[in-house]
Amino acid sequence: MLIDVSISEQMLVLYDGDMPARYFTVSTALKGVGQSEGSHCTPLGRHQIRARIGAGLEQGSVLVGRRPTGEVWTPALSAQHPQRDWILSRILWLSGCEPGVNRMGSVDSMRRFIYIHGTPDIEPMGVPRSHGCIRMRNTDVIELFDRVPVGCPVLIHE
Repeated sequence: MLIDVSISEQMLVLYDGDMPARYFTVSTALKGVGQSEGSHCTPLGRHQIRARIGAGLEQGSVLVGRRPTGEVWTPALSAQHPQRDWILSRILWLSGCEPGVNRMGSVDSMRRFIYIHGTPDIEPMGVPRSHGCIRMRNTDVIELFDRVPVGCPVLIHE
């Protein structure tokens, strides 16, 4: 398995061997690409899934600090917390594989808490809107989560 994320196409492709197995429309960073901590940009380069968080949670479950809050996203809950960056359903936490590019120091993707995660279905896909992470529809992130192991390679490119 390999996950390939195209920033320009706002597309995530899951490969099984050399063949594309599934295409997903995503949303990457509103501020574009970048490696630096605090940039709110999506980092480029070779990564791997370091942790899978949320197995078995109900679709739409809210996660804060990588922990389920016990809440399930609804429009009413969203209205109560308009400033929240909603992380829902599942988290695939990314770790960079390239020292000085996306690993270690101020460019470390894992320390920057860069995830592939679910987002409210009212959020648009196919356009950059995130704070650096790769957002997916909840049904899509659950499907991806169920198909990929820890250590799965992830390539993020323009």
